Amino acid sequence: MSTEQGTKKRGKRNWAPFLLILPSVIYLALFFAWPMVSALRLAVYDDEALLSLRAEPQQDSPVTDTLPQGTYVSILEQQGNLIPQEELEQGTLLTEIWFQISAEDADDQIVDGWAPESRIRVREEAEDGTPIRGSVRTKLGTDADPETIIYAEPNENSEIVGKLDARTKVEIKDLIILEIWYLISEEGDGEIVEGWAQSRYIQVFSDGIQGRIARGDTGQLTTKYIQKMVNDRFFIPALRTTLLLLVIIIPTQFVLAIIMALIIQARLKGNITLLYIFAIPLGVSDLAVGIVWYSIFTQYGYLNTILQSIGLIDSPNIYLSAATRQWIIVAIWLAEVWRATSIVMIILVSGLQSISQEVLEAAEIFGASLWQRIRYVILPLLRPSIQVALILRTILALQVFSVVIVLGGGTVVTVLTNETYRQYDSFRNPNVAAAYAGIILLLSMVSAILYLRMITTQEEAEG
Repeated sequence: MSTEQGTKKRGKRNWAPFLLILPSVIYLALFFAWPMVSALRLAVYDDEALLSLRAEPQQDSPVTDTLPQGTYVSILEQQGNLIPQEELEQGTLLTEIWFQISAEDADDQIVDGWAPESRIRVREEAEDGTPIRGSVRTKLGTDADPETIIYAEPNENSEIVGKLDARTKVEIKDLIILEIWYLISEEGDGEIVEGWAQSRYIQVFSDGIQGRIARGDTGQLTTKYIQKMVNDRFFIPALRTTLLLLVIIIPTQFVLAIIMALIIQARLKGNITLLYIFAIPLGVSDLAVGIVWYSIFTQYGYLNTILQSIGLIDSPNIYLSAATRQWIIVAIWLAEVWRATSIVMIILVSGLQSISQEVLEAAEIFGASLWQRIRYVILPLLRPSIQVALILRTILALQVFSVVIVLGGGTVVTVLTNETYRQYDSFRNPNVAAAYAGIILLLSMVSAILYLRMITTQEEAEG
């Protein structure tokens, strides 16, 4: 009996770990995976790439063919069709109004049917603005039929139920708003493609018989947004500057962070105060850092004031201009080093706390110098912390934005994040902006993989 109970206990699944990790999984799915997939989809998928052509001017009619966005077409015919109520507010719709009327014709016969708004002049309206009475408009032109045709349905292809003379008084019973559908055709590769499409997708030219597909209703995978990004005149300068900042910022920050962490770890008198001083930039926003360093490098800023006061220069130098691009790079480099070195330092200090003092003391007893202790003892034991620090700092360096905007203006010196913002905000092109964001994501992932492969921990090396 006890054996069976033990088997049941062993067979019972422990759900506690899964329940504990579930909030993290949900958080990652909602705030990381879903936004990332959506952004990547914007970069490689065009929601309006193709326009479906239908056999009849109705939404539920079968699709006969598709044409790509931008195709020039011929307008063969047009017809109105009912619009769903929820689509009436769309500004791209071309509509026509038909009146259901009742009147007496020239033979004193009652004619009940439909006429387009262009043929009926409204003479009287109800309190709510609904037309209730009107008259038939006069046709201009000597060769025009003076009578207006009345149809059984709000469609010029429907049955004709009668004709009315000009100025005939009519009673308006109802009105209906129809969207115009076009019968379009396009000849390509010796084959004619023909079908009906809604006016919301067609740009008709002034002659009324030619037009182009302004947008489609069906999507497909595409590389055009990536091509637009690559062909953008700011892409290469932005990529070059971003990579240059990585090369000059990260090594400098790493060396400074190691020195700062070792000073804190040495437990000198006042080391806690030093820690607070080193950590001050962590409490300053990116934009504020940019403004602070702009006040240093501007023409009448602190740097020129100090240099003039000690007699090194006679007049203020201009550092932040198109002619002195190299000084802008220097200013961004210094601002970023000051702003984010503390992050690396905090990670390295945490790693140093885990190193046993006995190991360091043993190395010192055996005659290892400070440099030898750093190179052969501290740095190998700090590899996990170094991995985290380098990955995090590289990602942050790839995302540098506010400092570049303040110091470089966003045009003289630009980076990938600035071009992402420019495409989204100034050019209203979220697809190309998503392509830029995809490049930043790709660079972040590649750098993380390189750090993980190049800086292996002892456990990873043994595995």
